[in-house]
Amino acid sequence: MKHPYAVALAATLAASCALITGCSKSGDPVDFNGGAKNDGAGQVKPVDNDTLMPTGPKADLRNTRTLDDGTQIARTTLKGGKSGVTGSVWVWAPKEYSDPKYSKSGFPVLMALPGGLGSPKEKNGVTNYWVGGDIKLQENITKWRAEGKSLPFIVVMPMLNPDLKYHDGSDIPGQAKMGTWLTEDVPDLVKANFRTFKSRDGWAFMGSSSGGFAGLKSVLKHPDKFKAAIASGPDIVPDSPLWAGHQSAKDANNPEKLAKQLLQKGGPEVYLAFQAGAKEGAAVINPIEKFRRTYGKGPIHTFMQIIPGGRHNAWDYQKGMEAGAIKFISDQMKAPIASGS
Repeated sequence: MKHPYAVALAATLAASCALITGCSKSGDPVDFNGGAKNDGAGQVKPVDNDTLMPTGPKADLRNTRTLDDGTQIARTTLKGGKSGVTGSVWVWAPKEYSDPKYSKSGFPVLMALPGGLGSPKEKNGVTNYWVGGDIKLQENITKWRAEGKSLPFIVVMPMLNPDLKYHDGSDIPGQAKMGTWLTEDVPDLVKANFRTFKSRDGWAFMGSSSGGFAGLKSVLKHPDKFKAAIASGPDIVPDSPLWAGHQSAKDANNPEKLAKQLLQKGGPEVYLAFQAGAKEGAAVINPIEKFRRTYGKGPIHTFMQIIPGGRHNAWDYQKGMEAGAIKFISDQMKAPIASGS
């Protein structure tokens, strides 16, 4: 079920698009690496064997919003080499990323997925609302970092759907390969342009509603690549009408079935932080709790944050992240490593 609150949220955010694009630097090129070459040549030695220096090629990243601390959100158009999908991806790096003491270290990556369609074809054109200056995800991560609750994540905010259909973040037969886009093409873009970690210890998803489902499913389907997810008000099973006639493919993207397979294999371990607003009701909360009771054991570690007075929206979900969800995944992921120079 695609929650009407998620659809309404996207429409609300359209009214504040000036907060996304209104900065005086909007449209200017952004170089997160201070002019360093992204071609593997002449790069400094990484602080450890897990750090991956930017592999290149450099993307054409353009400013869409500048935060008060000087950090920037930038957008590029990605033509997925593996999926064939073309769409927008926004990226943000925390203040620590430009600190010289971390210049030889990778940084953890948080893939932030919206609810609603998350498509450029939506009437109001809000592709990924985590970009917006009204929601302030990036400001909150900075605050939570200072409070010791969060790692200094690189935040990546891709298109979720290429059209006006729900693709469940999956490669549905005969449709755009959105599973490949989210789990291969977008991470490849990040690795090309940022210092990251080679291991799954540096990769996680965060999403709300339909984006929560996509993140949850992606971690369970690819636990070798991703270690954790924050799934807020998510669907637990795939429900796109596009699955009609493709039951085996649908089963291969069902978090319940993927969790069962992971339990049978005995690993690798994954960390799943679920969230729901207290006012969302049994229709949202009960399926999450059932999933946790059934599959939250062995290598599948779960956490549940019920948000007092919370509803199905990004602002309330961030209250839950602050209260515990962001720390739950941060404690299991790899932090950047300081070096002498």
